[in-house]
Amino acid sequence: MINISEGRDFRVLNALSASAGAALLDRHDDPDHHRSVFTVASTKPGGTEAATRRLVGVAAQDLSLTNHDGVHPRLGVVDVVPFVALTGSANEVAVAAARAFALWFSTTWKVPVFLYGKADSDDRSLPTTRKQAFKSREPDFGPSEPHPILGATAVGARPPLIAVNLELDSNDLELATLVAREVRERDGGLLGVRSLAFALPSTGRAQVSMNLVDLSATGLERACLEVRDRLAIRGVQVHRVELVGLAPASELARCSETFLAWADLNPQDSVEARAQSGTAT
Repeated sequence: MINISEGRDFRVLNALSASAGAALLDRHDDPDHHRSVFTVASTKPGGTEAATRRLVGVAAQDLSLTNHDGVHPRLGVVDVVPFVALTGSANEVAVAAARAFALWFSTTWKVPVFLYGKADSDDRSLPTTRKQAFKSREPDFGPSEPHPILGATAVGARPPLIAVNLELDSNDLELATLVAREVRERDGGLLGVRSLAFALPSTGRAQVSMNLVDLSATGLERACLEVRDRLAIRGVQVHRVELVGLAPASELARCSETFLAWADLNPQDSVEARAQSGTAT
């Protein structure tokens, strides 16, 4: 799931998609976050790494952070590049790929790179990396200052996670912020849940945005229903559920049919199903 700080210019977004070729499984654009997430995977040896390098090369060539105004926090144009181990046995492969990419990107584009997750010797999280970057922490690769156009990049190796947004049928950002705080782990909420609230100018609604980083502790259904129920007791409903990128097939399989229908999700929203069908959306 390569996170690029561009969600509005479809000329560039289509060029990014084309650069990944058949390895692109999914693209998720968000004009309010001014961000797009590209899910890239290949069964060919080195295919994922090659597609990732092509895609970020186009981003580095065509985009600039100087006038970026999205609501989502970001370090740079190529904001986050995680290498994901779908099985435990692939952890070492993901770590090696992440570190090799970090060295290549920092050398080729002169962009500072911070490692996170299993690629980082201290296993620091992405939120911690954002907080410490250029303050209490120097980059692992590249220059010591942000690139004037491209900013900086976080590169990690991690297990699968799910990114999901719940859009309220209200513009009550204060309520969305309260619920985001109630459900996130760091404030005593659900284990493995990171959450923020955003206002969405394009729809006039508010949003609770979650990353579920420990699916064995808190899965997709439980996290979404927790947000839904906490909103409902305050008289607000969920307008829609938005999966950012794809989910592991195992996680969708353990969701109830009732929940999947409510959230408008189906088995084709998994990494494995998309890879098997060879189609991207």
